[in-house]
Amino acid sequence: MTDEKKITCIVCPIGCKILVKIDGKHFELVDGNKCKRGIDYAISEALDPRRMLTSSVLVKNGEWPLVSVKSSKPVPKNKIVSVLNEIKKASVNAPVKSGQVVLNNVADTKIDIVATKSIKK
Repeated sequence: MTDEKKITCIVCPIGCKILVKIDGKHFELVDGNKCKRGIDYAISEALDPRRMLTSSVLVKNGEWPLVSVKSSKPVPKNKIVSVLNEIKKASVNAPVKSGQVVLNNVADTKIDIVATKSIKK
């Protein structure tokens, strides 16, 4: 069964409405892109959608109770809930340094969760 899907490209301010056909793992561009980057975005969004993830993690014995974190790479959309559940259970002891890995290979994604700010004791 072939599905048609309209994807709004977010690579540049134009916001092309790209029409694609998807049949399982196959992709066919139908219409709407104005550049190659739009094609690449549509392929990625249609076959393997991913999102950068930001959240916060509890800090023990720190000057602040939470530290902001982000994923080291975009997370597959179907793994976002699992990743957020692991983040929710996590905590880190102060001090925390910006760039410090808080969770390794979160939810078996081979993606790390990294602190985006430093927190003193």
